[in-house]
Amino acid sequence: MQLFSNNKYCSLIRVTVDNSLGQFNLTQQHNAAPRRWLNLQEYQSKKLMQESGVAVQRFYVADTASEALDAAKRLNAKEIVLKAQILAGGRGKGVFDSGLKGGVHLTKDPAVVGELANKMLGYNLTTKQTPKDGVKVKTVMVAEALDISRETYFAILMDRSCNGPVMVGSPQGGMDIEEVAASTPELIFKEVIDIFQGVQDDQALRMAANLGFKGPLQRQAADQIKRLYDLFLKVDATQVEVNPLGETPEGQVVCFDAKINFDDNAEFRQKAVFAMDDMTESDPTETEAAKWDLKYIGLDGNIACFVNGAGLAMATCDIIDLHGGKPANFLDLGGGVKERQVYEAFKLLTADPKVEAILVNIFGGIVNCAIIANGITKACRELELKVPLVVRLEGTNVHEAKRILTESGLPITAAENLDDAAKKAVAAIKK
Repeated sequence: MQLFSNNKYCSLIRVTVDNSLGQFNLTQQHNAAPRRWLNLQEYQSKKLMQESGVAVQRFYVADTASEALDAAKRLNAKEIVLKAQILAGGRGKGVFDSGLKGGVHLTKDPAVVGELANKMLGYNLTTKQTPKDGVKVKTVMVAEALDISRETYFAILMDRSCNGPVMVGSPQGGMDIEEVAASTPELIFKEVIDIFQGVQDDQALRMAANLGFKGPLQRQAADQIKRLYDLFLKVDATQVEVNPLGETPEGQVVCFDAKINFDDNAEFRQKAVFAMDDMTESDPTETEAAKWDLKYIGLDGNIACFVNGAGLAMATCDIIDLHGGKPANFLDLGGGVKERQVYEAFKLLTADPKVEAILVNIFGGIVNCAIIANGITKACRELELKVPLVVRLEGTNVHEAKRILTESGLPITAAENLDDAAKKAVAAIKK
């Protein structure tokens, strides 16, 4: 689904797509500066589900091969699944630099678990979603492997058009829900949840029936749906997606895999959840930017973009591209700006060896342009800026801001509008 007709950088904004409803929802940060989104490991999500009474596979977590072997023996299961724990998809088809193929393995022999874990732990796993060199595996999950006789899809997500949470389900689980919505939209079912009343029994049973559960399994599935909603509220989630919500040959309804997205603005009351955040897999520059309430995403060009607002950042990236340049990053200053943030932003930008010019594009509404100007002049002097700097300012206190820049005596190229700024930044590279 194409969200914006011409904007190639739209994927940098957090978007919840609901093809079954024919719409998309843009998750905005209210009354808070942008920050890195919390992303939990699979075992951490399963632990939260387990604590809310949601049915998941029995599992243990191990940091060493010997711990993995002990966990496999303790499970005493007919079959065991060993999963490398990294924050990336496609683990099953990944490759380790130890030579082992696959980050997910099934076995009936506990001894094999130890051998496999020895080739996983401490080695880099490369998948389609990891950097080229992969990500080092520090933890593995050892779980009971259960047969799945039928797979369904179930999710609870925030939907702005409904002013609250919505349940979305399909009897076609185990595959991308977007594909189901495109090919068989009649197999997508939706239930709007009243935020004051919660999930009602008739709603949960109706969804369970639509998912294809029959007889006693329908009541069991309805119970799992209500427990998942309790979890959704308990952890301030914006989305809980279970794919698959499966049925076993023994007649059990089990949540086999789940993805939980959290409301970052609720961090102040979700200390335990946010304490699980593993920053070791994050880009160091993004992590440093987050300390100063800056949103940074590295790109592969040579013109640094320093803006306020995600939409303005995308427009800036696109217009640089339009004029034949390539953006080096996406750096969003947000609204509650301070001079120190501007300074730290310049430190991040100038530390990138690819950057050959910097384009500052500020549209000051709640942002005071004079604060930006003071931050720019301080950064230029103290960091001894060596690359061309193009600045376009518009909005609150802009006349004072332009005076500050002019009287600074620094080699700053002023621009009248975004198009002019992009042209001058690209020209500065070509000189």
